[in-house]
Amino acid sequence: MKATEVPQIAGAYLFEPTPYADERGFFCRTFDADVVRSVGLDPDAFVQDSLSRSVRGVLRGLHLRSGAGEAKLVRCSYGRIFDVVVDLRADSPTYLGRAFFELSGDTQLTLYIPAGCAHGFQALTETADTSYRIDRPHDPAEDVTIAFDDPELAIPWPLAATSMSQRDREAPSLAEVLKHKES
Repeated sequence: MKATEVPQIAGAYLFEPTPYADERGFFCRTFDADVVRSVGLDPDAFVQDSLSRSVRGVLRGLHLRSGAGEAKLVRCSYGRIFDVVVDLRADSPTYLGRAFFELSGDTQLTLYIPAGCAHGFQALTETADTSYRIDRPHDPAEDVTIAFDDPELAIPWPLAATSMSQRDREAPSLAEVLKHKES
């Protein structure tokens, strides 16, 4: 497994496993504490694992947490997703930077997203399973959502959004979230 920095988002990494394929399919390690540690992250910091299943066109996000934020490892374990990260850390050298990825069950790439970054994704296949590993227990009172179609972000979502939560449909603009964050 190798780790590669994401230039658009300071402190973000892609972890690329080495699959072993044969006539049965493939096997690969999707988490390696030594590789995570090698880029300065604490592998023991992750306290919860979650899984979402989405159908083609479902859009989830853009989400982040207030307070101390939430760092996470994200991987598409089955299917394909278009994944988005937006750096909202005012003190970051990549503040307001955006990065887009295609994560898939074929590659098993894992994306590390630092606390203070917004995250969202869209399912590109009929079924897409997305795994999350987060570094703090989830507290719904700290949930923050930003409009997926905010023109300031101009995210090039590949498909029309076929379904999303009410919270995501009614999310405020980036400017509104930043204004609230500063007050």
